[in-house]
Amino acid sequence: MLLANKVAVITGAASGIGEATAVLLACEGAKVVIGDVVESASAVVEKIRRSGGDASFVHCDVTNESSVEQLMQEAVTQYGKLDILVANAGIPEKKSPVHEMQMDDWHRVIDIDLTGVVITNKYAIQHMLANGSGSIVNMGSILAHVGQMNSTAYSAAKAAVVNFTRSQALTYAQRGIRINSISPGYVQTPLIHKLPKETVTAMVARHPMGRLAEPEEIAEAIVFLLSDKASFITGTDLAVDGGYTAQ
Repeated sequence: MLLANKVAVITGAASGIGEATAVLLACEGAKVVIGDVVESASAVVEKIRRSGGDASFVHCDVTNESSVEQLMQEAVTQYGKLDILVANAGIPEKKSPVHEMQMDDWHRVIDIDLTGVVITNKYAIQHMLANGSGSIVNMGSILAHVGQMNSTAYSAAKAAVVNFTRSQALTYAQRGIRINSISPGYVQTPLIHKLPKETVTAMVARHPMGRLAEPEEIAEAIVFLLSDKASFITGTDLAVDGGYTAQ
């Protein structure tokens, strides 16, 4: 198993990519602590336990420093250390041209999708420094790299996450902590399933491979970056997008 005896914290794992990643982390031997504001994330914990894995749920708001600090401390208290962080919590935006955008919508997306990543990195790294090692994957997006009409806060947040990741990777490269990001294309998640059929068809057409990703395909890439298989990789953003950004 790639992550045997590792302790992992993942935020935003109630469904989709987060759920698939939490399950795979456990399958690869990690003890998993899920932090989420959605109580239904506890169902993912039960799913992992039924499969013989070790997992727990901690209510956590990634925009609240004390809440995130408590999440990381709970992981260390329960399992004795913290090896892995997957900063996955995020929300979509209400798309609009910037001249019509409501600033409350901007702040909500930036607070969760960008500042939430920064806060979770901050408190995870404090514990990883005590270990002298650690591995982090932050959630980027194809929209960190390409433009999209009417995408304002989300594109800005994800582009910032990718460059934040590069900067922090350099900061901690000689202290045993690897920090990477991952930029998925469009993925078959509950959010996608709610969209009109013609919207999904247009999304599929933008991917040269002719389909959307499955959550498990993104999870596999995340686990690779976290594992010792990627021991010489830090400061990298891995596009898992079916060729979307190669166009």
